[in-house]
Amino acid sequence: MENVSKYFDSGETIANYQLDLEAEDGEFLVFLGPSGCGKTTALRLIAGLEQPSEGAIYFDGERVDGRSPSDRNVAMVFQNYALYPHMTVAQNIGYPLKVRGVPPDERDRRVETVTELLHIEDQTHKKPAALSGGQRQRVALARAIIREPSVFLLDEPLSNLDAKLRQEMRIELKRLQNELDITTIYVTHNQEEAMSMADKVAVMNQGTIQQVAPPQELYDRPRTAWVAQFIGSPPMNLFRGTRRNGSVDLGEAGTVELEGVMNAKAAVETGGRDDAGTASMLASDVHGTVALGVRPEDLTVSTTRPSSGNAIEGTVGTIEPMGEYDLVNVSVNDQIVNAKVSEATVARDDTVYLTFDDEDAYLYADDGELVV
Repeated sequence: MENVSKYFDSGETIANYQLDLEAEDGEFLVFLGPSGCGKTTALRLIAGLEQPSEGAIYFDGERVDGRSPSDRNVAMVFQNYALYPHMTVAQNIGYPLKVRGVPPDERDRRVETVTELLHIEDQTHKKPAALSGGQRQRVALARAIIREPSVFLLDEPLSNLDAKLRQEMRIELKRLQNELDITTIYVTHNQEEAMSMADKVAVMNQGTIQQVAPPQELYDRPRTAWVAQFIGSPPMNLFRGTRRNGSVDLGEAGTVELEGVMNAKAAVETGGRDDAGTASMLASDVHGTVALGVRPEDLTVSTTRPSSGNAIEGTVGTIEPMGEYDLVNVSVNDQIVNAKVSEATVARDDTVYLTFDDEDAYLYADDGELVV
């Protein structure tokens, strides 16, 4: 996708704006974002169900915008499965081949192959109404796969399934994609789906792409404050602050003073993070209003005020036992701060101090862009 924009209502509604994105051959790419962010419209543009208002779309270097879906060799799986209720499973799966004029013997052979691949070979005589949600999802996938498309498009395909079945189908989908080596574009608002299945994630908000990166990089180095507060469960804590005591001269250190928070200063050093995210915290060429971010798992909670280092004072609100960890919700002025601890040693209404190391913090400039 090259500078692709899509407008509705004579240009008054912007669904997508200047999308620049490339999916490699055989890659599993996920569009991730909140409802209404434009991710489904982007998928429909790739499918040919919508045409871009601006920009160009290429398959293997050949421009395809303006072409119909049938000329793009794409297969799409929808949230509601879109199965024909009067047809059997075998007839539903084989229908795309029938439309293409594939002989019945060849059609039957390929239906048999794909149903075995999806473990529904014993369901071929049934109609969709007799199937479970997971089985209907497998039938929809089989109908798409049997076409042998060059691009596989999936729009929230697991949202109607229960939690256990969603997890099973995530594993199944990734297995299928690896076996078939089909370029796959997947739309979801579910972070767990995106992070567990994708080779690369495109995070969207308000019609634009905020960041494109592999899942781990997305978590370790969110490029904007918006992505930082979207990715993670719970997401990164952000504190507004002011950069002081530093200048634009590289090499001079300074501090970030968190507004309205007692005894909380973070040292600013030069250099920034290295690729592993473990070097010094901040670069000294930033001043003015900033946001300092810390992941919940990087906060330590104590009732004892530390004598030095970064400390944020607050009051414990609730403690949520999550099994492998406890989530401590701390009220700091008008903000709720989340801290993940292995075992909570504090109680509701306790005055506590949140501490963190400089190397675990992120600095975002006033425009929301990551500094280091």
